[in-house]
Amino acid sequence: MNSPSVLIVEDDANLRLGLCDNLRDEGYEVVVATSAREAEPLLSTRSFELILLDVMLPGEDGYTFCRRLRANGVRTPVMMLTARSLEDDIVRGFEVGAQDYLTKPYRLRELLARVGALVRRSGGEPPQVISFAGFHLDLGKRSLRRAEGGEIELTRTEFELLAFLLKHRDRALTRTEILDAVWGDVVVDPRTVDNFVSSLKKKLGWTSTSAFTIHTLRGVGYRLELETMTKP
Repeated sequence: MNSPSVLIVEDDANLRLGLCDNLRDEGYEVVVATSAREAEPLLSTRSFELILLDVMLPGEDGYTFCRRLRANGVRTPVMMLTARSLEDDIVRGFEVGAQDYLTKPYRLRELLARVGALVRRSGGEPPQVISFAGFHLDLGKRSLRRAEGGEIELTRTEFELLAFLLKHRDRALTRTEILDAVWGDVVVDPRTVDNFVSSLKKKLGWTSTSAFTIHTLRGVGYRLELETMTKP
């Protein structure tokens, strides 16, 4: 199963890198361009499930480029990203053929949710299964299974915690980051994370020879590392 592909057209290097990292963490295939001139040949040689298009680009702006794509018969869904939040700017985006319009600074969870919705609408399917160390975590069915068969029962919080650690593997994650992502606005003791990590290790049967490790970073939080990882 091929991963859905997203073309990012963004000239700001920091924003472009952040978008790439987060979308790839979610399992998308990502291709980048810094201008309409760079993006056009990419669109003529392959197909994408979604285009993330910055409005303020060097040379041809995003509005003009989107209008020209539609005139040339390109029907790939477009989400425009811009700091412009006036109603006229948003309406203009839809008038030139965009399917969605997100103003900067945007919230990551909202961006990912909108990307997923547009990919589904285009006939693709956002990545649903993360395979790791002899396990399959199905984000759609919200289940965890061993590769050789057999489901492992997780609570809602355990599932969200494991998914968050896997999506951000090899990164040092603070307890605050984990609490915000998994528990949201619910106020809990930061040490609660420690208890849930211990519970996850037990349910996954972790030993020193396992193909994954959840490192405890004293005074910081946790980092999950894998020997190998694939996302079908």
